[in-house]
Amino acid sequence: MSQTDDDRHYMARALALAERGLFTTTPNPRVGCVIVRDGEIAGEGFHARAGEAHAEVAALADARTKGRDVRGATAYVTLEPCNRYGRTPPCVDALIAAQVGRVVAAMRDPNPDQRDGVERLRAAGIRVDVGVLEEEAASLNAGFVSRMTRGRPWVRTKLAASIDGRTALASGESRWITGAAARADGHAWRARACAVMTGVGTVLHDDPQLTVRDVPTPRQPLRIVVDRHADTPANARVLAGDGALVVTAGPRGTSWPASIECIAVPDGEGRVDLVALLRGLAGRGINEVHVEAGAKLNGALLRAGLIDELVMYVAPAVIGDPARGMFESPAPLASLAQRADIEWKSIDRVGEDLRILARVRR
Repeated sequence: MSQTDDDRHYMARALALAERGLFTTTPNPRVGCVIVRDGEIAGEGFHARAGEAHAEVAALADARTKGRDVRGATAYVTLEPCNRYGRTPPCVDALIAAQVGRVVAAMRDPNPDQRDGVERLRAAGIRVDVGVLEEEAASLNAGFVSRMTRGRPWVRTKLAASIDGRTALASGESRWITGAAARADGHAWRARACAVMTGVGTVLHDDPQLTVRDVPTPRQPLRIVVDRHADTPANARVLAGDGALVVTAGPRGTSWPASIECIAVPDGEGRVDLVALLRGLAGRGINEVHVEAGAKLNGALLRAGLIDELVMYVAPAVIGDPARGMFESPAPLASLAQRADIEWKSIDRVGEDLRILARVRR
């Protein structure tokens, strides 16, 4: 389709609305909607959480509250309107009943259960265009798209390192390589994820909580410890309270209270099957997994082709050798052709540090 400046402008507004559900919509996608008639916004809305009104219905309700007529209007929505009953009625039905004249969707819905919304709208005589700011919309819902199309969550690995790529001293000391602003920014990435995952080595050395504390959030993500031998102490802070999961390759820890959830996902060689683990998390409705781990788990995820994105904070400091790196490999690479290549997405300054966002090339 040909995109006009107005199309991009109103879709950008719809995306900004969708971001208001960044921490709350799981397992649903983040969706925003803007309804425009005669060059003015008649109504707007976003999906806040599963079971509540979808963005299109919220925008139509907003227009009614304002006394605005939406007949013949254009509805800008960041995802193809849903076409079947779920927890709420189909948004396609609401748009048809409202007699809008045009629907502009940023992207098609990757959920196979919601296909053909565009076709139903067109069959009702409504003009539909798809593809305005599609890349931005897909990025906002990378986890939902991944779960629908690949059967696993989107995996984002967070790293904090010196400019020479060191994440800790040889002794394991790492607090703090980066500054307070970078740590708060890291908590915002935790907050948008459905789960935060680490390895038992990090638990034993750092005793992290893995909770969101530096930014306001209405819910805490699931806390996951990959621990093949069930070595996590029963009093580890990550296990405190509800919302923790330990993943082993065998029996659960004998000292753990019954309240601690534990699942065994063995790979047949004494390790945790990371591919099967992620598929299982997708079955729980987990869209995004945020990894804060040591070089061993990071390396295992990278070797398995399971890391999609890197959020890396680089401190203006040099640590030097011997010190710990970001990814552990079981054996040296035989050639540079075996390396993992990444694609730069953005580089920004956060406090005194740099934040690099990158995608792993497939």
